[in-house]
Amino acid sequence: MLELLLDADGLLAVHKPAGLLVHPSRMDAHEHDTLLTRAEAQFGQRLQPLHRLDKGTSGLLLLARDSATAARAGAWVRDGLVIKHYLALVRGWPAADAGLIDHPLARDPERPSQGQPQLEAQTRWCCLRRLAWPLVTRPGFADTRAALLRIEPLQGRRHQIRRHCKHAGHPLIGDATHGKGALNRALAAHLGLSRLWLHAWRLQLPDGRRLQADPGPEWNQFIA
Repeated sequence: MLELLLDADGLLAVHKPAGLLVHPSRMDAHEHDTLLTRAEAQFGQRLQPLHRLDKGTSGLLLLARDSATAARAGAWVRDGLVIKHYLALVRGWPAADAGLIDHPLARDPERPSQGQPQLEAQTRWCCLRRLAWPLVTRPGFADTRAALLRIEPLQGRRHQIRRHCKHAGHPLIGDATHGKGALNRALAAHLGLSRLWLHAWRLQLPDGRRLQADPGPEWNQFIA
């Protein structure tokens, strides 16, 4: 059963587990166990997801019960009126405590950037905690450093957080596409868990309602 966080005015908010697709994709067309199939079975009707979370990302996801709600709330998401905050574990220690990544992104991250439209994209971030483990993952360094960030993407470009973190030199831990494979494998063995360390934590709707999906217990080791 999915954890239900909101059920009002045609809107549902649920807590998506890490490792679960929102709906079948081109790369995973054979996958039948998705958040959408689970939610439709749980709530007994057809539903429409209002935004995306990558398969590896956990946390808050909005769904619409009907087409009118999907149109209304989908416009909120498209126009940037839904404020989203994520938790992310990234490689290294940022030089500052907070900042803004302002870097245009190609529309489709799975195609070469050259020749594609470059879309405006900004991501605010704040460092919540700096961590270090006595684990050698780079020659000449006696420990491995990481940082827990609170991240707010101002748009919803595909893989925006993952691509912006890579651009800033602090890729997400566990990101197989934009991260560092050797580091990911070493930390997965050290932490005893392999996952993309990105969690959709908090969300504010245009009417002021605030929703929160508490991160799973695996995050406790990073959250003071």
